[in-house]
Amino acid sequence: MSSGRAVRGGRPVITALETTARTVALPRPWGADVPANHVVVVTLTLSDGRTGTGFSWTPQIGARAVRALLDGEIREAVVGLEPHPEVVWDRLWRHLREAGGGGLTTIAMAGVDLALWDLRCGEDGLVDTLGRRRDSVPVYGSGVNLHYSLEELIAQAGRWRAAGYPAVKVKVGRDALEEDVARVAAVREVIGPDTLLMVDANQRWDLPRARRAIAALAEFGLHWVEEPLPADDVQGHARLRATAGVPIAVGESAYSVYDFRDLLTAGACDILQPNVVRVGGITPLLRIAELARTFGVPVYPHLLPEVSGQLALALPLPCMAEEVEDASFAALGLISEPYPISVKAGELRAGDHRGLGLRWETV
Repeated sequence: MSSGRAVRGGRPVITALETTARTVALPRPWGADVPANHVVVVTLTLSDGRTGTGFSWTPQIGARAVRALLDGEIREAVVGLEPHPEVVWDRLWRHLREAGGGGLTTIAMAGVDLALWDLRCGEDGLVDTLGRRRDSVPVYGSGVNLHYSLEELIAQAGRWRAAGYPAVKVKVGRDALEEDVARVAAVREVIGPDTLLMVDANQRWDLPRARRAIAALAEFGLHWVEEPLPADDVQGHARLRATAGVPIAVGESAYSVYDFRDLLTAGACDILQPNVVRVGGITPLLRIAELARTFGVPVYPHLLPEVSGQLALALPLPCMAEEVEDASFAALGLISEPYPISVKAGELRAGDHRGLGLRWETV
């Protein structure tokens, strides 16, 4: 813990930043290399005694580096600042640029930004602080399931159908295209013709392979194809989108507003999927959403439904929320009830809480 100037012009300032690291096993591992998720909880204290709590998150690598940034350079940079999310974010981003304009830096910055928004909300919830545009959003069932057997995949699709999800998303990108075709066909049969079906290649294809795969899968009525190419290949996505005949969704692996600007100006996507932690928090995600609105491109926040779902209720264009099976903070036992969101019959609603509504369990 560090202490700094108590006030600036009579206004409260940040006096302390504290972190707590958590690693929690996934009930349904995302593969042999991703058996757990990592969370760094960030608490800011102000000179008037108020506290706000945010978090940084990574499913696989980098958690120790993120915490080191927070406990070192970021703590030194924010102590003494007024708790204004946009001003602090801009100052931190400039300060950390030498270490990278995105990736570990923005993931670490998210912990601070989310804590500042928790403070900004005061006694209101995040949705009403941002401006509620809708009372609920549809949720799509999502699974990190490329390693599942066909039987396991069919069983998962059946659970989604029974739960009433209006849309589902499955992984593709197996070595043999005919395996992807068989698996997507099986899921379509289980969920029926009226449920939206999306596929996610997680950057596994090159352009020729993506074209062949999309042509082979088109008969199943794909609502979108996600990350078909390496995330940095903006021109490749633009070329693919021009001929694919299926909407292209990207953005979970983009980190700065400039990355999203380049995707939009190149005509590389139909849907943007920023991850609220990877882009650096709520402040940059709102900027990305406003930029996307000028292109008529909807923003569907990626993962982390306890926060992303609340954002979806306030974003300018209609969208859906994503819920990966058994991977929410609630399902992982990281937060306690009452939870900030609820999902029933495929619809997400925000609860009655102050701030972000995250009540972190202590170890």
